[in-house]
Amino acid sequence: MYLFYTPNIETSRILSEEESQHCIKVLRYARGDEIILTDGRGTLFHAQITNPHPKHCEFEIISCERQQKSHNFYLHIAIAPTKNIERLEWMIEKCTEIGVDEITPILCRFSERKQIREDRLEKIILSAAKQSLTSYLPKLNPLTDFDSFVRSPKEDTLFIAHCYKEDKMQLKDEIQRGKSCLVLIGPEGDFSEDEVRSALGFGFLPVSLGSSRLRTETAGVVACHTAVLMNA
Repeated sequence: MYLFYTPNIETSRILSEEESQHCIKVLRYARGDEIILTDGRGTLFHAQITNPHPKHCEFEIISCERQQKSHNFYLHIAIAPTKNIERLEWMIEKCTEIGVDEITPILCRFSERKQIREDRLEKIILSAAKQSLTSYLPKLNPLTDFDSFVRSPKEDTLFIAHCYKEDKMQLKDEIQRGKSCLVLIGPEGDFSEDEVRSALGFGFLPVSLGSSRLRTETAGVVACHTAVLMNA
């Protein structure tokens, strides 16, 4: 089963050039073949190819169905991009597969990477979502300054995972079923002490992700998996 992404399906019955090429040239679908599409917002469409053009494949919709999310809460991971961008890309791919709803790259005091390519990360998200056959695409936000980000969170429960020696609860014990959740993950050098104090002042709770010291990208995946598992 292959899933094709069509965000503008309400106004267009044509696959994008990239999706058309994959459908017609790579997978060799032909006129009359049935395909499955998603708008990335939770709907699956069963369609039939009417014009198998490799650059603008046309189709007609046969039926559609609304998919339920794999979890009944909203999960937002905010993470400092890693110096090696491939590590961040891996984390975003895996979190998409697990079930994250929103990802925000954050710029911290000790961040070694201060730029990202949003278009590249969007493609990774799309590829992972299609591979996982999910009809929900996570939202990717622009790189955001830490200080401004922690001032206006919208989630019900707020957590900051850091490595400083102080009393911290385990994230798995603090997740509240059905409530939206935001977890902050710092850079390789961790958050600064001032950043931790600032987050706590805005209502974030300090948490641990386990007894081991984790790489940034591993911490992101562990936080995502923990939140989803506790809401399963």
